[in-house]
Amino acid sequence: MTAEERKARVRALAKVNLELRVAGRRPDGYHELRTVYQTISLADTLELSYRPARASRLVVESEPVIEDNLVERAAALLIERARLRGQVRIRLRKNIPMGAGLGGGSSDAAAVLLALPVLAGLCLPAPELLELAAQVGSDVPFFLWGGRALGIGRGSEVYPLPEGPGGWALLVIPPVRISTREAYAQLGSTLTGRDGDRIINSFQSSLWSQTLGVEQSPQAGSNDFEPVVFRRYPEVARIKRDLEACGAQAALMTGSGSTVLGLFSTRRRAEQAGRVFRDRALVTFLVSRARYQSWWRRWLARHILAGRQWPPQSRYSR
Repeated sequence: MTAEERKARVRALAKVNLELRVAGRRPDGYHELRTVYQTISLADTLELSYRPARASRLVVESEPVIEDNLVERAAALLIERARLRGQVRIRLRKNIPMGAGLGGGSSDAAAVLLALPVLAGLCLPAPELLELAAQVGSDVPFFLWGGRALGIGRGSEVYPLPEGPGGWALLVIPPVRISTREAYAQLGSTLTGRDGDRIINSFQSSLWSQTLGVEQSPQAGSNDFEPVVFRRYPEVARIKRDLEACGAQAALMTGSGSTVLGLFSTRRRAEQAGRVFRDRALVTFLVSRARYQSWWRRWLARHILAGRQWPPQSRYSR
């Protein structure tokens, strides 16, 4: 008798950074970060299937083809850690632009870590999933939770923040692709002599003001990558100025670039501003943690136990 194939179709949401500060280089070679993550509605789509078998087999397809695909890395790591036997097939359809600072690859990897254990009947506690996620990439742990969160260290140490007032984000994506490695290399020469304590204190003050409602803004701060990226790519700096001129409540580059986001209180205002940028602009909305996790429960509904436990637990677990 052929074992039953279990399937799921899920979405991997993008993120923006509402603030990103770099305090300096750490002894391990990484950079000490302080950032505020926020999930948005722009998303890739993944179709996953699992069939129990005597041996392990992993097939990953993506449109377009991606070198060093984090989906494959996450799935292979999970299969090895859990000693999973079975046939795993994953098909990825990209919608989140690559090299744009929107975390698409990291979100795709986190989607695998959330969905594949459910299909395979694995019972992995949150600390173990977080450990696997951090091995795949610094932004991956955030996408196990979604919503608005504080990221510190490499960005992989993540803590929930109170949700903001919601709203809409206009993403303007220039024809410039900036690799994370390139961005950090450019930033490196500016870090010498920086006062890391002052940067961290400034970030803390900003975050307290936002959390306590002292600032009635859409809760966006600054991005330390902007000066080096704007210097090399002036067109990215122009986008920020144009968003501010269009009435954005806040505008800043997300991640290490090159996307610039403008925050608006209504969809209508975001769409009006989007007409200025034509086919380079995408209108999205901010996705709270509650909505993020509710969507995931719906996508995996056939395969999970009832209840609000998180991460979702497989009904095939023994």
